[in-house]
Formats: sequence, C-alpha cells, structure tokens
Amino acid sequence: MRREYNFYVYIIASETGTLYIGVTNNLVRRVNEHQNGQLKGFTSKYGCKKLIYYETYNYVYDAFAREKQLKKWSRSKKQTLIKASNPHWEDLSIKLVKD
Repeated sequence: MRREYNFYVYIIASETGTLYIGVTNNLVRRVNEHQNGQLKGFTSKYGCKKLIYYETYNYVYDAFAREKQLKKWSRSKKQTLIKASNPHWEDLSIKLVKD
C-alpha cells in the first residue's frame, strides 16, 4: 500500500539561465535552501536561486520518474515547458510564500 504525500519536481535557474531540476517534499524549504546557498554543489556553483517551474505529485515514485524524464530532455524542450506556464521566467518562490 502506498501512502499519499505531496512531492514536487522543480526547476530552479540562475540569472544566466543555467537550469537545475530536483525533487523535494517541501518546496518552500528547498527553494529557501537554494536561495541561501545552503546546498553545496551544482546549484551553489552556478547560482541557481530562482524557482521558475514546479509540478506537484502525490507519490514520490511519480515525482522521481518525472524528474528523470525532464533531465533527459533537451534544453529547448525544457524551455518550452517553462514558457508555457511562466513565459517571463518570473521567480515563483515569491508567490509560494504568500500562499
């Protein structure tokens, strides 16, 4: 039996357009960690701090499968996905905090 939770697949970007795709069960906390440089590695190195896209899933298995799928996509295909819901690449983390 699978238990239901909220999981998120998210795309965070740097000011120069470098993209990072990740999975979390707490989007507000994770974005905050990225923005405050608490996560060492790729996002810290490239300055990925701007939440530009996310999807919600009930099951972690589905979120991981989607993350894997998106990571295989070309940059162009990822940009098309982002622009469909966030054409100006606005920082969605501002809205998350208010909701």
